[in-house]
Amino acid sequence: MDHIQMIEETRKWVKNQLAEEKTGHDWYHINRVTKQAQEIAKIEGADDLIVTLAALTHDLIDDKVVASEEKGLKNVEDWLVTIGTTEDQRKQILTIITTMSFKGGTNKPVTTLEAQVVQDADRLDALGAIGIARTFVYAGSKGDPMYDPTLSIRETLTLDEYRNGRSSAIGHFYEKLLKLKDLMNTDEGKSRALERHQFLEDFLSQFLEEWGQD
Repeated sequence: MDHIQMIEETRKWVKNQLAEEKTGHDWYHINRVTKQAQEIAKIEGADDLIVTLAALTHDLIDDKVVASEEKGLKNVEDWLVTIGTTEDQRKQILTIITTMSFKGGTNKPVTTLEAQVVQDADRLDALGAIGIARTFVYAGSKGDPMYDPTLSIRETLTLDEYRNGRSSAIGHFYEKLLKLKDLMNTDEGKSRALERHQFLEDFLSQFLEEWGQD
């Protein structure tokens, strides 16, 4: 199987895996992240196959999407074997998808260019208009409120607190989204984040103005 076939078959496989996904980590998110990752990879000189396969599979091991991260990782690894990736390619891809998640800011910075590209592309989809829409979808899926001014903003979080603690969609702006601009890795990622970050700031300002005071 050549690289084009590997990518096309993986696209079909991932799309099928996420057919019922309702938390904002659906196939359309994957498709946007993959397209953006491919564009950044070309500009930054990263390996296109590694970047593309990692971008396509990155949410299939996420505990927001799958019941078992361990089982999800095994499924992705088995798939990569099936399509004919080398052991080194699999190691690179699996390392990327297991280390790139924000997880409350507890993960260490990624080190390879390919990991930086995929992480930037994923974080860009958490910014701007799409990022705002996904935040409210995810909050709704968890049963979190749109906004609750009585809840304090959590500055430092364990993974369990980040996943299971009480927050709101607007709280998520402060706990994650507004931090992403300064966490981008590549020059291209940093450039693309600026306009999307400003959109977040403008939306938040307008939202809080409309919300008013108790």
